[in-house]
Amino acid sequence: MNTVSRPARRVLVSGASIAGPALAYWLDRYGFEVTVVEKAAAVRGGGYAIDVRGPAREVVERMGLLPRLRTVHVDSQRITFVDSVGRTVGSLRPEQLTGGAAGHDLEVRRGDLADALQEPLRGRVEFLFEDSIAALEDDGEAVHVRFDSGASRSFDLVVGADGLHSNTRRLVLGPEEAFHRYLGHVFAGFTLPNEFGLVREAVVWNDVGRGAVLNAHEPADRLHGFLTFTRDDPPFEAFRDPRAQRELVAARFPERVWHLPRLVAAMRDAEDLFFDVVSQIHLPSWSRGRVVLAGDAAHATSFLSGQGSSLALVGAYVLAGELAARSDHTAAFAAYERRMRPFAERNQALATGGGTSVAPRTREQLEARNTVVRDPESAASELATPSARAARAAHSDLRLPDYAGRL
Repeated sequence: MNTVSRPARRVLVSGASIAGPALAYWLDRYGFEVTVVEKAAAVRGGGYAIDVRGPAREVVERMGLLPRLRTVHVDSQRITFVDSVGRTVGSLRPEQLTGGAAGHDLEVRRGDLADALQEPLRGRVEFLFEDSIAALEDDGEAVHVRFDSGASRSFDLVVGADGLHSNTRRLVLGPEEAFHRYLGHVFAGFTLPNEFGLVREAVVWNDVGRGAVLNAHEPADRLHGFLTFTRDDPPFEAFRDPRAQRELVAARFPERVWHLPRLVAAMRDAEDLFFDVVSQIHLPSWSRGRVVLAGDAAHATSFLSGQGSSLALVGAYVLAGELAARSDHTAAFAAYERRMRPFAERNQALATGGGTSVAPRTREQLEARNTVVRDPESAASELATPSARAARAAHSDLRLPDYAGRL
């Protein structure tokens, strides 16, 4: 693709996880002048595995990243379920549960995807690490930004790609509470030593309203642990208190069964504990004036959908393409939302309508899941559950435009 011969427009992108760098890549290719601001000191490495499915796989292929991502493909082989006392219920291939396409979808560590997205931006896109947007003023002609560092600069457009708890969204549209849809689950993720002999597989323990997961992405000395449980109200009192988070989680897993004591102990000691609620963002509009939102900041699906990163990649591609194809940013923002919103909403529905296979809320849901896992005929099918079939349809429910052919 040739660089578009048009005056560069200055764009500030807030957030350097997945949506931000992907957007920066396409904007740079289209001739925009891009700055990315990120509050962390560097791009986060390592991390749990994520799936790149449907049109997102086509996006990374158009970026030329497919060969690199294939080399770091995790290729999980099995998910084993155990009951409340640790007895094996049965096993499934991951795609039977998630609706993925074996041999086509990519499963990569979040850090590996972030590194792949960063590589082509070096020397081309400005990164401001350890900084964040403190204030925005949109005067209709430009967006004047004051950073936490004290610096002030002006940009033609600002994109908030800063996640579920987006600071950009708060500054432009107001407090998160108005758009936050809590789905009734709390979770804690962390790493711990792989003392269990697991390789490219996960083991899921369940009781009603609770789940514990050991997930080994590859033959390595560490794996990822997750503890999740249902709760009627979000534990806002624990969000700013790591000690309260650990106590809240530990109290929900008191049993001395299976590997729960080891998981709780590892959670208490983890330096990389990630504590949050399972929730989504639902907005009446994804933009205001010269500011637009992308990825989880616009339409967080929650991890129950398994689609957050894929939607971030697709949304970045569409937003950049519409901006490149149209001289008016207002029309570009509207076209981006018109194309992406139905896709995002269908994938959000995966978490609200079919997210119980790994986190059953009721005894009936748990037994229905276990019946499928125990049934050899069901377990042998390509898609073992109705939710997996719904997921397969939702994952591919968007045809990527060819913006290069329109420029």
